[in-house]
Amino acid sequence: MPDALPPGDAPTLLCTGTPSEIVALAPVYRALRAAGERVCVLHTGQDEATAWPLYRFFAMRPECEVVLMQPPGRLAHLAGELLARVGEVLEYVRPRAVLVHGDSLGALAGAAAASFAGMAAGHVEAGMRPRAPRLTARNRELIARVAAVHFAPSAQARANLLREGIDESAVVVTGSTVVDAIRLAANRLQAGGDLVDADVQDFIAAHAGFRIVLVAAHGHTSAGAGSENLAGAIARLMHEHADIAVVWPVEEKTLVARAVAAHLARLDPFSSTRLLVTAPMEFPTLIATLKASWVALADSGTLQEEAVAMGVPILVCGAANPRPDIVAAGYARRAGDDVDSIGRTFDALTFDRVGHAAMRCRADANPFGDGRAAERICEALLQTA
Repeated sequence: MPDALPPGDAPTLLCTGTPSEIVALAPVYRALRAAGERVCVLHTGQDEATAWPLYRFFAMRPECEVVLMQPPGRLAHLAGELLARVGEVLEYVRPRAVLVHGDSLGALAGAAAASFAGMAAGHVEAGMRPRAPRLTARNRELIARVAAVHFAPSAQARANLLREGIDESAVVVTGSTVVDAIRLAANRLQAGGDLVDADVQDFIAAHAGFRIVLVAAHGHTSAGAGSENLAGAIARLMHEHADIAVVWPVEEKTLVARAVAAHLARLDPFSSTRLLVTAPMEFPTLIATLKASWVALADSGTLQEEAVAMGVPILVCGAANPRPDIVAAGYARRAGDDVDSIGRTFDALTFDRVGHAAMRCRADANPFGDGRAAERICEALLQTA
């Protein structure tokens, strides 16, 4: 806890901790500060390794932090601890509003704690309904039950909320703040500076004549047989397409890491030189890699939004699709979750130049908005002050 918050009106509290939350709420932080509003950032402590570089990149220093004591994996205990610790922070800060994003346990705890304390909770990226029976999908629905204001990224998200009985007056269509964050990051990268991982930068430069494929599968696809299938599919694609170079961020000591290592050991020498397995990327490196990519293979909803904003076609891996709006708009294709279906989908795109070009989203056609979502959120918050 800080010794004391600066005097003045009650701040807006941003409850954030996962990389996706930090990226999505950073533009809101900047918009509120630019409007002269006080902002308090609460770090929920769910992803220490990647959170702090993001906070530094976006110049968004948390004033408060939750220190988690329970070991990872015990979700009920983690949820209870987050709720208790966030509640303590709200009692201390007494914000006029609490903003949460997405579908994490931290977001659910933030919205619930605000509701219990009689404070208004705003849900950024409200109304997204992934077609998957996952805990995160249920978290979104629960947040919708306690949030006072719902900032929907698209018309479809708004329709989902209205269908669930959310009052129309409580829903504001803003677009996705991820689009705003991509623009902020692109501007920073264009301004220069040593922001991109040197190994990734060198690999891309060395394969300038190749089709760069970014593999970003770290959710449902990476569990169980999905990791084996994806690793097998990538190995087969590299064998069959000598003009591709693959960048694959992988977290150590995971099922997907073991699967990648096993298949990498069986690659021929030429294919091995065209595969870069790297640690999970910091945001500037991710944006630079997307900029150079011919296609992204992803199971992450946030990565899909980031790829669309960068005009990169997407092949959605896994049985579920967290962003059906992007497929419906024609900027992504379902690739399935087995070696053959991923291979067929990639092959089809390889020989469909017109289709590939059509999957490169223009800035004015992004289904998730025009990069001004944070301004709209800020405006709505000021009107309810």
